[in-house]
Amino acid sequence: MANNLPMEKQVAIISNLAEDMSIRAIERITGVHRDTIMRLGIRVGEGCARVLDTQMRNLNSANIQVDEIWGFIGKKQKNVTEDDSPELGDVWTFIAVDSDTKIVPCYKVGKRTLEHATNFISDLAGRVNNRIQLSSDGLRAYTEAVEQAFGADIDYGQTIKTYATSGTYPDGKYSPGNVTSSRKTVVMGMPDVGKISTSHIEAQNLTVRMHVRRLTRLTNAFSKKLDNFKAAMGLHFAYQNFVKRHTSLRMTPAMAAGLTPSFWSVLQLIERAEIA
Repeated sequence: MANNLPMEKQVAIISNLAEDMSIRAIERITGVHRDTIMRLGIRVGEGCARVLDTQMRNLNSANIQVDEIWGFIGKKQKNVTEDDSPELGDVWTFIAVDSDTKIVPCYKVGKRTLEHATNFISDLAGRVNNRIQLSSDGLRAYTEAVEQAFGADIDYGQTIKTYATSGTYPDGKYSPGNVTSSRKTVVMGMPDVGKISTSHIEAQNLTVRMHVRRLTRLTNAFSKKLDNFKAAMGLHFAYQNFVKRHTSLRMTPAMAAGLTPSFWSVLQLIERAEIA
């Protein structure tokens, strides 16, 4: 059982899960059965989500960018039938990143709807101490969500990009075409137009896809259950915020944001997740 694993085995498993190694590869390397690896990953991941909820408070952020990254549970949306669980199909993870400290103050796993966008932005509003400048893409749900969560106490702008394949992707293509135009729009408040950007959150999305095995395209590594996907995302963002050294910062984002004075080890992450 995962609870009875020696701690050095737990550290090895969680470290490899956080660095995008597949469960079966970890099984071969550690000699621990894949079911035990899965149970440990879910338990620690759910604990990490609780750690993030507790730690990501009273942030003194100035510039935050938001975006959403696509995945799916069980099957892609086009293959979902009326008899399938509502959990199956497309899943979107809304992500916020501080462009200065690179910390991820919050994220939200759900559908790409106004309801989930509003929950996500409201969560973000409850975690920052001061007026922020917010940047996003042109997703319509953001405008209403930001107004509901922040009122007039925000400077908000959007980067609107036009792609060569407007909206629909050809068969076999998993990313939009080349950007043909880009413009910055002030939505509310008085944002610094020069800082309206989604470049940092787009880089963050790449990091997520490179480190969460369940988001690797064209493989069978996708999640079969929503709870497993949520646990994997919780582990990833806790690891990125508190454990992994950011190359440009030369420290963790949590250190840059003043939330902790030092690096967390994977052992410390597991211990905090267990008691969260």
